[in-house]
Amino acid sequence: MRVLLDECVNPRLRLAFPEEEVKTVAEMGWRSLTNGRLLREAAGRFDVFITLDQNLKFQNPAGTLPIGILVLKAPFNDLDTYRPQFGMIRDAAFRTKPGQATVVQID
Repeated sequence: MRVLLDECVNPRLRLAFPEEEVKTVAEMGWRSLTNGRLLREAAGRFDVFITLDQNLKFQNPAGTLPIGILVLKAPFNDLDTYRPQFGMIRDAAFRTKPGQATVVQID
């Protein structure tokens, strides 16, 4: 699976995907792109886009772009918050199909 982490996501979340290809928006040189353009660029190159931006789940109307969106609702954006939930996050990413948006609550 190819995973793209939004710039608002702690880049160390990549540790949840040790055997997957994980890139960040910054690594791709896409920091200046608007949400719609970012998703269009990522579609076809990545399987799932992980973000904290809850509005992004509405940026792929009718699932027209072939990329899944995983929205994390987390109280903090640090590794200590994510680490106990790595399995749940990874499972949600694998279950999120192209054109689908999934929201995961991190406690």
